[in-house]
Amino acid sequence: MSAGDQLEPQLGEGPQDPEELEATSGRASAEISAETSLGEVHLVVAELARSLEYYTASVGLELLEQEARRATLGVAGRPLLVLVEETGARVAFGHTGLYHFALLVPRRADLARWLAHAARDRVSLVGLSDHFVSEALYLSDPDSHGIEIYWDRPREVWEGQVAERMTTLPLDVDDLIGELEQPGAGEYGGLPADTVMGHVHLKVAAIPETVEFYRDLLGFGVMAQLGAQAAFLGAGGYHHHIGANTWESAGAAPPPPGTAALRHATIVLSDEAQRDLVVGRLARGGRAPEETSGGLLVRDPSGNSLVLTVA
Repeated sequence: MSAGDQLEPQLGEGPQDPEELEATSGRASAEISAETSLGEVHLVVAELARSLEYYTASVGLELLEQEARRATLGVAGRPLLVLVEETGARVAFGHTGLYHFALLVPRRADLARWLAHAARDRVSLVGLSDHFVSEALYLSDPDSHGIEIYWDRPREVWEGQVAERMTTLPLDVDDLIGELEQPGAGEYGGLPADTVMGHVHLKVAAIPETVEFYRDLLGFGVMAQLGAQAAFLGAGGYHHHIGANTWESAGAAPPPPGTAALRHATIVLSDEAQRDLVVGRLARGGRAPEETSGGLLVRDPSGNSLVLTVA
């Protein structure tokens, strides 16, 4: 029996990830800094204790801070996820919002260790995919928030080829697990200290308006687009920092109050000068951000909230 057979992951119910492209790409009329990255993702959950158990034991994040109805999780003291409890919040199906947030691990062996943990500790997965630019594992949390854990293939493999080569193929589990000498040995120690928020994939009402917002106002480049179904936008040539699709949300409204939904994603700009440029474009486009304690808040055309901060 092969290592992959011994560590066959548990597949559960949840959103699939059909990032399968015969895609085109396009140039931004404005350009955001190549140093732009993603920061904390803030989510509403129905039961904080249940979610904390899932994100620490199953996903492998550390609990960094906890209040009565709010908790911050991350790695090596660095926040990546904020959970806010609204007791009894309902799952947000049929609306715009979060499709998944994606935790990027630095090495293929890190992804293999996580997969071995999932198999050994019976963490249910909803997908395992090879996207050419990356290899990815997909989960769904207790409130049906989508999660991706992935590693990037070396940039020289895919740079300049995202539109032509980004796809969805079955993940070669045996080959991935082959990165480990003893796949079933030891307890999982959690996500690596250099894990980051790699991208955020959103459910949107329409792709053309979404592309205009993220490309022409924020300044991300369109790395790949599947007609009116999906778009993938990145800074500095990255395959995508922002994904958007209409597979479950074409023409939909934002989730109503009382649902377990995205509060906001965070876009980390390189410096104050870059922030001022982005804010100026947003204001000229009729989407001037609001000042909040956490940063500048802006909503995309589908009502998805983003907070702009500076590194």
